[in-house]
Amino acid sequence: MAITGDSLSQFHVLAVDDSLIDRKLIERLLKTSSYQVTTVDSGSKALKFLGLQEDEQSNPDTPYVSPNNHQEVEVNLIITDYCMPGMTGYDLLKKVKESSSLRNIPVVIMSSENVPSRITRCLEEGAEEFFLKPVRLSDLNRLKPHMMKTKIKNQKQEEQEELEIPVIQSEEQKQPVQQPSSQPQPESQPQQSALLLQPNNNKRKAMEEGLSPDRTRPRYNGITTMV
Repeated sequence: MAITGDSLSQFHVLAVDDSLIDRKLIERLLKTSSYQVTTVDSGSKALKFLGLQEDEQSNPDTPYVSPNNHQEVEVNLIITDYCMPGMTGYDLLKKVKESSSLRNIPVVIMSSENVPSRITRCLEEGAEEFFLKPVRLSDLNRLKPHMMKTKIKNQKQEEQEELEIPVIQSEEQKQPVQQPSSQPQPESQPQQSALLLQPNNNKRKAMEEGLSPDRTRPRYNGITTMV
């Protein structure tokens, strides 16, 4: 799949560095590669831009979503310096990966110090790449596959969510509407039993009348029986 300049311009990169010189350099390289770029000078400002903010009243290590700082612009990749005052690039990486809404954003770490243990720790925490400064244009070419993979993954997830909504609505429509019960209530059963027994009582009465001695026995009054 060929990646054109038009398609790259759809990607938005958030660059984080406390050094103005390094921040301008990475911004120029990203724009040369046709990326949209937003730069900030600290990890806390990056979290604020992403819609995350430190909860100072409880656990300072736990970020929460701030309704007043909701992310309005989609960020496709974060590239951050490792050594920064206050929140380091490693701390920023951890907070992004701990967020359920941001964990899929690729994070790249930059540093002017080649410390293997530091590089390993960042990669184990979820960083996609670790660049040594000064960052070159050839380094930025390695960002493309990470952003494409994440974009395709997000598109598939959105398509799956759109497919699940009609399925849920269809299941709700299939649920049968409860109809009032047509079975007789227990209170009416004695009345029905009485109605069913009434014809039987009338029939029995008629049979008893038909077998009455006055009706069935022949009358012999006034007749002399000869022996």
